Amino acid sequence: MTPADWRTVIADAAALGIPKVQLIGGEPTVHPNWREFAGLALSLGLAVEIYSNLFHVREEWWELFTRDGVTLGTSYYSDDPGEHDKITGRTGSYTRTRCNIREAVNRGATIRAGIVDVLPGQRVAEARAELESMGVRHINTDRVRAVGRAALPGESPALDELCGRCTRGRAAILPTGDLAGCVLARDFPAGNVRETLLRDLLGGPVWTALSASIPQPVRSACTPDDSSDCDPASTEACDPAY
Repeated sequence: MTPADWRTVIADAAALGIPKVQLIGGEPTVHPNWREFAGLALSLGLAVEIYSNLFHVREEWWELFTRDGVTLGTSYYSDDPGEHDKITGRTGSYTRTRCNIREAVNRGATIRAGIVDVLPGQRVAEARAELESMGVRHINTDRVRAVGRAALPGESPALDELCGRCTRGRAAILPTGDLAGCVLARDFPAGNVRETLLRDLLGGPVWTALSASIPQPVRSACTPDDSSDCDPASTEACDPAY
């Protein structure tokens, strides 16, 4: 996808009445045009979420992070630095991410965190408690799903590994331009926005068939314990879940 391709998709999303876009990766802030894309979306009336690991945050980014209509999303795995860094594969990630979460809260940014249960005995409850102690109020938990980068070696990804909300009020555009039901459903593309307009893809037979083939969510998103949604999507649920 070229910068022009991304601008077109953002404008098409706004024209379709889609209320919110999420910039995600990998790490979206390494893209040279990410702030331009966020600004364009905001100018078109879209809400924007920037889903970042918050490992590296430049001082000049905070102005955007704290703007009306912008949400910061991040992943957090444990209150134990060693366990967190083991999961991310990056030494020092716990300290850097935790520091920037605190900075976001102190600056008044809207921030939410997702905790994915990856390791046996992982300190998920303790991670949630630590986030709450830092002032993070929007927290979602999920299990690791055997799709995308987490697909099991030698096994084909299966639609029943998805949370059930893919294609239902959400879609993802991958760096290739492929349209997927969500960022975790990259193995099941439904066309490409570089070849076909987004509105035609979303109203087309391939998208309809993909949506019909994904099992429905097992329970409502509005429950007292969690949103039954995968991270990083994290559909908003009712309080106290969200």
